[in-house]
Amino acid sequence: MPADTCTRSDLIKEYDRLQAVHGGEDLRSILWGGCEENPETCFVFMNPTGRNVAASPDWPGIRAPWLGTKPVWEIFYGLGFLSDSLHDRIRAMKPVCWDTAFSEELYSHLAAQKIYITNLGKCTLPDARHLPDSVYRDYLALFMEELRLTAPKRIISFGNQVSSLLLGQNISVSQCRKQQFTLEGIPLWPVYYPVGNGRFNLDKAMEDLRYILEQ
Repeated sequence: MPADTCTRSDLIKEYDRLQAVHGGEDLRSILWGGCEENPETCFVFMNPTGRNVAASPDWPGIRAPWLGTKPVWEIFYGLGFLSDSLHDRIRAMKPVCWDTAFSEELYSHLAAQKIYITNLGKCTLPDARHLPDSVYRDYLALFMEELRLTAPKRIISFGNQVSSLLLGQNISVSQCRKQQFTLEGIPLWPVYYPVGNGRFNLDKAMEDLRYILEQ
């Protein structure tokens, strides 16, 4: 599709098509959430897992990242993007208790602060297996259209793999901490992946995130 005619509805159709190719058979693709027009910061993670409650075919609400999970929200709370009330409710809430109203309240709160959260790969899998570069490359052109529509003021990409694919060069986060790159004219900052196997680098990730957000 021509770049200047691509819409978010077009992206959703394509992301859902790729879910059938790369994702879990009984899961839906996870899309994005937050401020969709000119956010201050776009946070780019890897790909979702079936732990996200929005991956269920029966989920009627927004298909935004990290719904029904906890670790990432601790990070956003530590960065000052969540209210005490939202944070306390997330900590106390079991995944099965997440509903559409709370999910929309959470992402509306982030949107008001000009935050946008997405994944490079939108294919939802039942586990947290490593995806090869070839899968993410199937999403690159679509992601660039998503980026064009969103037009963030800065991008924070998590992990070596996502950062390398976005920038088209080999990136080692440990070797370029607090270093700014550029993607389509937008400042991009690679940061340690802070959850899952990357939780051991959480302190370094938080240090770098605070530095970047102060720039």
